[in-house]
Amino acid sequence: MPTLAIMDAFADLPDARRAQGTRHQHTLCIALFTLAVAAGNRGFLAIGDWLKSYRTQLLELFQPEKNRLPSYSTIRRVLLHVDEDAYAQCLSRFFGVTPQPGETLAMDGKVLKHSFMNETDNPHSPAHPAIMMVSAYVVERGLILPPHEVDRKTNEIKALPEMIERLALKGVVFAFDAINTQKKQPA
Repeated sequence: MPTLAIMDAFADLPDARRAQGTRHQHTLCIALFTLAVAAGNRGFLAIGDWLKSYRTQLLELFQPEKNRLPSYSTIRRVLLHVDEDAYAQCLSRFFGVTPQPGETLAMDGKVLKHSFMNETDNPHSPAHPAIMMVSAYVVERGLILPPHEVDRKTNEIKALPEMIERLALKGVVFAFDAINTQKKQPA
């Protein structure tokens, strides 16, 4: 199998599958998933259809062992054990979405519309508050960094410093909205 940049990008993601019975490389499954979603496929059945439609080209490009591509259910099983944050970081590195010194990083928190659930919405699921995400946008290049989910017991004011620390950037100019211009930032 040739070494492709997209497969190298996901080499750091751990494979939670047992070695016994594993037919397809972990990185191949994740690379195919990424390409299928980038091609506009939503859902595993659509990904399966995409794999069938482009089977010849994908076999030629990836040259997998035994000349077989993983099924959409194999890709699904691999994705069940992938850490979303680690995947997002690998994807950001692959696409070069890392702010450079001197660039402006606009940061803001948003509540995801209709992400809350009342007791009456679904009797089989517990009620929960709306989901809040904090995201960062590289202004000069129009790129969005992987968002960070805010813990339900806290808020945007406390989550932004955590995200800045996690990004570990130097020489970047940060821009915030008024809610984050507190005199006394929480520890």
